[in-house]
Amino acid sequence: MPVLRIVAAVIRDPHDRWLVVRKRGTTVFMQPGGKLEPAESAADALVRELAEELGLRVDAATLGHLGRFAAPAANEAGFTVDADVFTAPLTGPVAPLAEIEELRWIDPAAPGDLALAPLLREHLLPRSPA
Repeated sequence: MPVLRIVAAVIRDPHDRWLVVRKRGTTVFMQPGGKLEPAESAADALVRELAEELGLRVDAATLGHLGRFAAPAANEAGFTVDADVFTAPLTGPVAPLAEIEELRWIDPAAPGDLALAPLLREHLLPRSPA
């Protein structure tokens, strides 16, 4: 099965809700992030993606590595994601930019009936990083 190398962020608001995003033309919510560019480190890729997708300016030194996980890709049938996941601080307001259509803040203990990406549903929510 083909693999997509990605990065993703767990971003919390002051109420400990997690930010999830939905890309334009899709129905599944996922962590902000995206694909690595050639020769780009995971941390640098996440800093770039957060700026492009949300307008969020984050210093790579403030990221906390949660782990590396594999899961079925949410929007690319037949692909697996290989994801480095980090915590990232909420350093200012966020807005849906680039390919992001919608933002939501969810309670990780009770995310509701949103369609969630396998990476989020199977690996991140059960861990609920502090």
